[in-house]
Order: sequence, then C-alpha cells, then structure tokens
Amino acid sequence: DVDVCRAMAAATLGDAEKVKYVPLNAQQRFTALQSGEVDVLSRNTTFTLTRDASLGMNLTAVTYYDGQGFMVPVKSKIKSAKQLKGQTVCVQSGTTTEKNLTDFSKASGLNIKPVVFEKLEAAENAYFTGRCIAYTTDASGLASTRNKVAKNPADHIILPELISKEPLGPMVRRGDDEWFAIAKWTIYGLLEAEEYGITQANVDALKATSKDPVVQRILGTSEDTGKLLGLNKDWMANAIKATGNYGEIFERNVGPKSALGLPRGVNNQWNKGGLMYAYPVR
Repeated sequence: DVDVCRAMAAATLGDAEKVKYVPLNAQQRFTALQSGEVDVLSRNTTFTLTRDASLGMNLTAVTYYDGQGFMVPVKSKIKSAKQLKGQTVCVQSGTTTEKNLTDFSKASGLNIKPVVFEKLEAAENAYFTGRCIAYTTDASGLASTRNKVAKNPADHIILPELISKEPLGPMVRRGDDEWFAIAKWTIYGLLEAEEYGITQANVDALKATSKDPVVQRILGTSEDTGKLLGLNKDWMANAIKATGNYGEIFERNVGPKSALGLPRGVNNQWNKGGLMYAYPVR
C-alpha cells in the first residue's frame, strides 16, 4: 500500500517521498477520503458493489487478490473452518470481514459467535490473549499478524479455507477524473513494466537503449503518454525507478523472500497463470 503511494507521488511530482501518510482505522478511512482529508485510500480495502455505488469513490485497479481466512492456535487442534461451530471468532467492525463471517456462519450452519472490536489491534490482542478461539481477516493480514504480533508464530496456523473474494486496491474520490486516471494508470504501468522486464535496476539502461516499442512508450522515449495525464513524459520511468515494478513491490513487501512469505499465486501475471492483467499503456 505504501509503495503504491510512493509510485503515484513519483509519477505525479517526480519525488516518491512527497507523500503524507495519515493513519486511519476501518471506520475513519472512507470519511477521510470523502472529506478530502486524504487524496487516495491505499489501505487493504476491498472493491465491492456497495462501496462503488454508494460512497462517492472510484475504484482504481486491483493491487492484490486476497480472500478471508481464519487463524487458530495449534493447540486447539482445529484443522478446518467447518470445525468452528459454536466457537468465538475475533473480528474488526466496519469491514467486509465482519459481514463475510456472518454470511459464512449462516450458510454453513455453524452458529459462530463473533466478538467484534473497532480497532484492529484490539481484535488481535483479544485473540492472542485467548478471548476468542479464532481470528479472521484477509489471509495476507493473518500472515502479517502471525508474523508481527504472535510471541511464537509457530503456535498458530492459518486454516486452508478462504471464505470470500477480496480484490484489494486504492480508491480515490469520485469527480476528480484526472487524479483517478493518474492513480489507475500508475498501477497498470507498474504491472506492464513487470510484464516487459523493466525493473528498478535496469530502467535507465532500457530508457537509453531499448528498441521495443512497448518499453519505449512506458518509459517515455517515443510517445509522450504523460501529457495525456497532465504529467511529465518520464512519469512512469520515475515511478519504476522509485519502487520497482509490480513484481518487485510484491516480493519486497509480501512475497516468499519477505517476512510474510506469501506465494505469488493468483497475483502473478496473466501469462504466468495469475489474474494480473494490465491495460496497455498506449
């Protein structure tokens, strides 16, 4: 989420550090964007019909395909979400996670007892202190919580089932079409950069030597796509130089070599069995 903001700043202002980060909880995030307190909401937020149609926001592009799961203590000997019948589950309020938990419990006849908290930290703490038998959120969030909060991560397992689809990505205010286009196309540019082998390390060399028309367009050495967005012709080259391409961002933050160690899975490129398919920068 932070690297996406940095890429947008580099593309727009030529400096990835020209970002002001505003910490927000799940209840505050939409109001902050609606009121103009923030210009982009880049905070593991799921794209849904309700949010698209009723909040006055534009969904930019998916940066991570996730799904909701459950974490339980190893000592509970629970191996499947279907074993949570009648059990307490910690969950954060004001999220799609809360509704998904209720839907899953009802559809599966499990009579799960949600224990709801306004703040993420409170939900996590309640789980780790034994107030709930399980904790639920997006699978990537579970991996992060287990790695960062658990005293011994090996004492907790993430159950295999995913009970929802959670396409995550940045949102911007509706009505600012120019900013919407910049935010959206920066993400697509990062994806297409990976597809065509443009990296943080080789962006300058490719800018000087590449004969590939697609690479030239992305890096602004042939057609000036930046002017269509009101930006410098080097807008995408600046973003890639600041953060690397989408694959580099993924690997650094959540990939197998990161602290979270998540597989690329469905977040791989479309031509490698994944769902990441960038609109062409042309």
